[in-house]
Amino acid sequence: MQKQFIMKKSIQFTLAIFSMLLITKTNFGQAPNLGTAANFVLFTTVGAVTNTSISQLSGNVGTNSGSSTGFGNVNGVMHDNDGASGQAGTDLLIAYASLNTAIPGFFPASLLGNGDTLIPGVYHIASVATLNGVLYLNAKGNANAVFIIQIQGAFSTAASSKVKLINGAQACNVYWKVEGLISMAPATYMSGTIVANNGAINMTTNDTLQGRALSISGAVTSDQVLAFLPTGCGMPLLTGPTFPILGSTIYYGLFSSNGPVNNTGVSNVTGSVGTNVGLTVGFDSAKVSCKIHPISDTSTAKCAADLLNLYNYLNVLPYDIELLYPAQFGRSLVLTPNTYILKGATTFTDTLYLNAVGNPNAVFIIKINGALSTSTYSKVLLINGAQGKNVFWKIEGAVDISDYSVFVGTIVANNGAINLGIGVQLNGQAFTTTGALTTAAVNVVMPVTVCEGLPVNWLYVRALAANNSVQVQWATSTEINNKYYSVQKSNDGKLFKTISTVSIPDNTLYGEHFYSYNDKSPNNINYYRIAQTDFDGSISYSTVVSIKMNADLKVAQYVQRSNIVVTVTGANAELANIKLTSTDGRLISINKVLLNTGYNQFKINKPSRPGLYILTVESMGQQLYGGKVMVL
Repeated sequence: MQKQFIMKKSIQFTLAIFSMLLITKTNFGQAPNLGTAANFVLFTTVGAVTNTSISQLSGNVGTNSGSSTGFGNVNGVMHDNDGASGQAGTDLLIAYASLNTAIPGFFPASLLGNGDTLIPGVYHIASVATLNGVLYLNAKGNANAVFIIQIQGAFSTAASSKVKLINGAQACNVYWKVEGLISMAPATYMSGTIVANNGAINMTTNDTLQGRALSISGAVTSDQVLAFLPTGCGMPLLTGPTFPILGSTIYYGLFSSNGPVNNTGVSNVTGSVGTNVGLTVGFDSAKVSCKIHPISDTSTAKCAADLLNLYNYLNVLPYDIELLYPAQFGRSLVLTPNTYILKGATTFTDTLYLNAVGNPNAVFIIKINGALSTSTYSKVLLINGAQGKNVFWKIEGAVDISDYSVFVGTIVANNGAINLGIGVQLNGQAFTTTGALTTAAVNVVMPVTVCEGLPVNWLYVRALAANNSVQVQWATSTEINNKYYSVQKSNDGKLFKTISTVSIPDNTLYGEHFYSYNDKSPNNINYYRIAQTDFDGSISYSTVVSIKMNADLKVAQYVQRSNIVVTVTGANAELANIKLTSTDGRLISINKVLLNTGYNQFKINKPSRPGLYILTVESMGQQLYGGKVMVL
């Protein structure tokens, strides 16, 4: 009897553990594979897809049995009754089956929200459901956590209701499977992919959807909504096309290959200004940061050739997305890193947003097969890491940027004049292959200013003693047509010999770049410089730095509460400087000391800001020691 009781308890315990394991596995759910349906922000397999007013949509839009109507420019491809929509319909049915058969572990009430929180898992509501107030989805720190909400009837939201993601939850891991109509009241903020079976999906004024609205059979309607595909979960990082080769166009803020360049009023321009055929007039040299080329010369000839190469690259580049309504460009449209085309004269009204989706290196190229004109006070705004240096406009015809507009990117006009109106702020460059270029009291700010004759902008060059070797370090902010570096060394500061060459990474045009070389056979006194070689064989040189080695010199340092203590032994009796600099070369402090031949100890003030610093000991222009100090 006792054995039977123990055996029964053991079986019950085993079943309990097994049930707990099942619940744990079930609660986290399994994300379905959406296949090609993942590329659509609005889609139905059977039914119409309709929009009224201006909606901002990022992702493909379409139907496999019906039509898409009322849409303006969509940041995606329209697919109606084609191969892509057919495949999306097939993939959506498979994804629906996966969501429908997921085994639920939670059974909430039909009223969701009102401050409630859901944890990862599969939820089942055996009736119609509503969302009111705020519903929190808490991933508990797990970015891969999946939420599946199965609703066995219609689903509606109250005005201004929200689904908020917290603690690492991602919209790409949230799925709503609804049997029937989905109706979103005004100003709803919805997160996740919504899949309606045998029901329409209705979104209305000021609704936001971070996800997808997909119906197996039913119409999809939108009215002044913002809807965009979620990021993460294996979705490819948007990088845009390959960055073009700019050549000597990098030197010019304003340039025409064939036509006059004229200014009225007070205009400020970073970079050079010029034309290769015609005259450049009206610019104040004090307001132009680099050179003014009043007539053609070797520099303008080179720029004209490089501009043609830039235009040719942009012109033949295949496009990813066609914006179908050139007359409705702007109007708060949001674009992501892609190559776009507008096949006609384009009117830019109000605001355009360029969204890099967190990738600061992402490239945007907008190709316009016709003229471009903007409204007064139009704006191009950069969001989520987008940078003006990565934005290019290729325009076939004239360009008219109206008064007080803010425009971003490099404008390349082919066979058309460029006019920058009164008070225009151009954060970029303006080029035309053929046509006049006129400005009126404008500000032209290039993303990175490099004046002609400076292939490399040096940040610093330095030599640091490291035990019995010397580490030569240098950094640059921009590099134009740079092929490689040579580290050169001298015993007297006059006759230099190359001791090593250092290759450079691709695309060093913009941004800071850091290099180093370790000289393992230094002399007592060493002079170093860096030689920079262009692709055409031209060579430029950095400043010369020197360092004095002392085999008996020993330096130690440690950080106290308010001081850095430096001890020096084995030095010659001489005056010296103890310098503290930041890692980017900024001088923090300098202390004049007298070294004795015996033991020396010095205290210097500790910087108030924590971080890594460089401590050097110098005497008579020679560096005796260099090392790193970590201040906590």
